[in-house]
Amino acid sequence: MELYTLLRQFADSWMLLVLFLFFIGVIVWAFRPGSTTTYADTADIPFRNADRPAPATEEDRI
Repeated sequence: MELYTLLRQFADSWMLLVLFLFFIGVIVWAFRPGSTTTYADTADIPFRNADRPAPATEEDRI
């Protein structure tokens, strides 16, 4: 059997299954029960200093 044919059969069967299971795993990981607060905190990053500017640091002046 030619190498290309062997790799093509592997990609069409087992690799498809592996990638599908990986996709389902990522979806389950993203919607797990404890992740709501993490994502809410990350989503609020642009609005953390909405009332006043962030204090200047030494790195900002360089």
